[in-house]
Amino acid sequence: MIRAWLMSALLVLCGLLVGASLLLGGSSVPSPVVAVLFLLLAWTQSPLFFPRRLDAAEAQRRSAADGRPVIYWRPGCTFCLRLRLRLGRRARRAYWVDIWRDPEGAAVVRAANGGGETVPTVVVAGRPHTNPDPGWVRVVLDALPAPGVRDAD
Repeated sequence: MIRAWLMSALLVLCGLLVGASLLLGGSSVPSPVVAVLFLLLAWTQSPLFFPRRLDAAEAQRRSAADGRPVIYWRPGCTFCLRLRLRLGRRARRAYWVDIWRDPEGAAVVRAANGGGETVPTVVVAGRPHTNPDPGWVRVVLDALPAPGVRDAD
């Protein structure tokens, strides 16, 4: 749990230190602006920036039922952040598993990546894709039926 928030905490601390230094040093850059920028950066590095996480077993069960991809990620990963930013609102249509909080999810990633915990690892229809192009993931998510829409019987 602490590991997931470490980068965000360090960024907040740095923002406070830099802001205080600017304030005390009489810089022309407003210290609240710098502090807000560091807070925004800290937020993007926190687990709060990513859609609600699930454990691996639940994500796999739901994915098998509705075909949505499972995205294995970890806080502080720049490639995970890149994928999350590029997906935008579409990110909510996938199931996200934080491998630092779910040992089973970490085991899935290690099995898919020859023992390494390389993330993001996106599993689509049971097939893992390590650090896929965000455009490809967008296409996969766009091909899914809209949320709440079911096929007629």
